Amino acid sequence: MKYYYLLFLVSFFLGSCVPSKDLIYLQGNPVQKTEIQRINNIPYKLQVDDMINIAIKSNDDDLVKIFKKVESVGTGGSNSGSGNSGQSFNGGGSYFLDYSIDSYGNIRIPNLGEINVLGYTTVEVRKKIEKELRKYIKKQEDIFVSVKLSGIRYTIIGEINNPGPRIIYQNRVSIIEAIANSGDITIVGNRKKVEVIRNSITGTEKFVIDLTDINAFNSNVFYIKPNDYINVIPLKQKAWGTGTTGLQTLTTIVSIFTLITSTFILARNF
Repeated sequence: MKYYYLLFLVSFFLGSCVPSKDLIYLQGNPVQKTEIQRINNIPYKLQVDDMINIAIKSNDDDLVKIFKKVESVGTGGSNSGSGNSGQSFNGGGSYFLDYSIDSYGNIRIPNLGEINVLGYTTVEVRKKIEKELRKYIKKQEDIFVSVKLSGIRYTIIGEINNPGPRIIYQNRVSIIEAIANSGDITIVGNRKKVEVIRNSITGTEKFVIDLTDINAFNSNVFYIKPNDYINVIPLKQKAWGTGTTGLQTLTTIVSIFTLITSTFILARNF
């Protein structure tokens, strides 16, 4: 009986700890998967609520000033909605505008009016704006237009040290960067089954990625997209409540053993 009891305690001790290999990111040797790499390199198509930055520049201020939003003059802003949500003027005829795509998939630029950008890439949007500008500016070489995402917005929940919505001001963000930007996964977070919930034009999709495997680089969700939800589910050790390290687990087992022994002694005395 003592043997079985000891075996049970050892098994319980080992099963209650979080193995170190479950805490290490990107283990092993990578396997090349050209198809996934191709998918990851497909240009992102804009969706509702995405923020895009539009810059219309010229050496001649008179050529571009009519596209300036008068109510947002300054070095930045935080207006919301389908119009300008932030603007800066860089001198020499250069206006930078941040636009939020409305529920109809439109943005509205002064004098150009509403432009539908839903489902278009930033390159395609740039070409649409340039086409509209030709109605006002005949010498196309006198202006320069750039369109890019105003950062990647995502929400991370679950076993993460700093959950909540975040924005990383880059055009491309990996899930590793997103997690690091949120304080890393807790010790009881399951790095092998991180969920990514993504809304697209075709509907909502859920993906699972193993961040302990080097081949996570080949996953089609290794690079997150705007408005992704990242859910870090807990390990079973958290549900057991036995501790996450060997010392914590040993302390829990000793406490349980002490309680059982005390109860047994008290029961025998009565």
